[in-house]
Amino acid sequence: MLSQRLSRGYRQRRRELNAPAATARRAGVLYGCAARGDTPALRAYNDLAGRHLGRPHGAASTETALDVSSRRYNDVVVATPAGRVDHASADALQRALAPAMTDAGSAALVLDFTNVEYISSVGLRVLMMASKQLRGREGRIAVAALQPVVREIFEIARFQHVVEVFPSVRDALATLSPAALTAFDAGAGSPAP
Repeated sequence: MLSQRLSRGYRQRRRELNAPAATARRAGVLYGCAARGDTPALRAYNDLAGRHLGRPHGAASTETALDVSSRRYNDVVVATPAGRVDHASADALQRALAPAMTDAGSAALVLDFTNVEYISSVGLRVLMMASKQLRGREGRIAVAALQPVVREIFEIARFQHVVEVFPSVRDALATLSPAALTAFDAGAGSPAP
């Protein structure tokens, strides 16, 4: 009871102390990096995301191309995107994954993220929708070989609970389909539709 009253008093004092600064920020009175939203943390995030403060808001990145190649190993399709998965390239990823989503012969989809340097929330949404679609027909989706930046994004978004994450394509195939692993080791993959 006492701790609740103390914490309530603490919260109220904190609100009172922050109120003048918040009001000034809303009114545009404060100057400096905090008022502009140009903090070191924000700069680091924007650099990671490929955004720069000098570019106008909403301006498209020059690197919008996303190449996706797919191979079938027995009953598993392995798709290998290369580039950045962001608002400009998420549709390309969705179009590339569509045949694997509707193919009745594929029980699983493995995404080899060896060459993916960044994924935005739009790209995560594409993966989530693919996961839902595959689960609807008793299929599985896995992501393998995440780069450190992409791994951190997955961890922050807790996306390892949405799709299975493996250290390599071989590990993913070993878990999803032993027959696909045998075909992968033999190099007997065929181009996927």
